[in-house]
Amino acid sequence: MTGRVLVAGVGNLLRRDDGFGVAVARRLVSDGDLPPGVDVIETGIGGLSVVQQLMDGYRALIVLDAVERGAAPGTVFVLQPQVPGPEELGVEAWRALFSNLHLAEPSRVFILAKAVGALPERVLLVGCQPHDRETLGETLSDAVEAAVDLAARRVRELIAACAAEG
Repeated sequence: MTGRVLVAGVGNLLRRDDGFGVAVARRLVSDGDLPPGVDVIETGIGGLSVVQQLMDGYRALIVLDAVERGAAPGTVFVLQPQVPGPEELGVEAWRALFSNLHLAEPSRVFILAKAVGALPERVLLVGCQPHDRETLGETLSDAVEAAVDLAARRVRELIAACAAEG
């Protein structure tokens, strides 16, 4: 296992705030100040690409996404999800989760990566409470747009913490 970190921005760019994860990934790339060993990818709603990238071997995964938590729009969260093993899921639960492998819902990505042995030891989710992710549109709401810089700073802090640990 390498000391590399994968940062994956997920979300639907055509549904306003659902594009938060991709916006943060783009900000991280455009700022150009990430250390060596950090890979940033945009997956949109294509979840399998994250799992395929993880198969290259990473020590940490940071997923960026809009997350419904009932907070004020624009609130940024850093979550450490608990990922069940595939053996803990019954056939019906497995079928329900993976009937459409193109969707990049983080829980699906985590479980599938764990099932193929590619899930890193450290998995984090940097999320933002959306204001509107149902309306068609390519712009983020003002509150979520304002949260992009904060989320990018948090990602940089998490990357530094991962480097300090290993």
